[in-house]
Amino acid sequence: MTTAPPLLVTGGTGTIGSQVVPMLRRAGAEVRVLSRHPRTDSPGIRHVQGDTVAGTGLAAALDGVETVLHLAGGAKGDDVAAQNLAAAAREAGVGHLLLISVIGADAMPIGYFRAKAAAERSLVASGVPFTILRAAQLHEFVLPLARGLSRLPLLPLAGGLRFEPIHVQEVAARLVELALDEPAGRVPDLAGPAVLDVRALADAYAEVHGRRRRRGIPIRVPGAIGRAYRAGENLAGAGADRGAQGWREFLLECRAEVGIRAVSGLDSAASPGT
Repeated sequence: MTTAPPLLVTGGTGTIGSQVVPMLRRAGAEVRVLSRHPRTDSPGIRHVQGDTVAGTGLAAALDGVETVLHLAGGAKGDDVAAQNLAAAAREAGVGHLLLISVIGADAMPIGYFRAKAAAERSLVASGVPFTILRAAQLHEFVLPLARGLSRLPLLPLAGGLRFEPIHVQEVAARLVELALDEPAGRVPDLAGPAVLDVRALADAYAEVHGRRRRRGIPIRVPGAIGRAYRAGENLAGAGADRGAQGWREFLLECRAEVGIRAVSGLDSAASPGT
């Protein structure tokens, strides 16, 4: 019986990767997780040491791998990491390189988005068969913003600032589906079920947490960034796939998790629902 080659996941211990890895295992895949500080192996999951930004450990990690899910990301270095990984994947003869990117990567005048656009270009230029999924911001990304706004005496209503937050498990499930399929190039964007402005985000947070609704004060985001947000450059267009779980449902889920942690005697202060 022939054993299928392992899949390599970068960022396998991150917000998305920690959901993707167990989903891959449930699908029967053998998984390697690349990280700078490997954790203890478990059945079907092998942790290997490497650094995509520094370009170290990649050849050994890619040995015998057919499919790579590049989920690692940060405030800086995403462009360099993708370039290094794409080059190493080409040398290793990888057959499928899958990248998680962000909606508006080639349109938003923000360093993070520009780095994601450069990462996409590295895949396209590498010659390795690839799949690129652009996703909207996760609920977990929007949560600190809503939490911070709830503590202000007045709610700054930035004109044009809108989000389409999506549940991490829906992004992870789509990535697993793509990883187990053939390379597909740029696939439809994946966004949450609704477009929400600052008022909607803050009001839902206040309602779920039993806080009073803040009085708003309009502000204008200046410059090219403000113009891009007002034009909706960070939003999915026609033809995008949409998740099912909305922002309010996510907040309620967080509250329920806090309750479970409290009953279990765990420290709930660090939970994202507080």
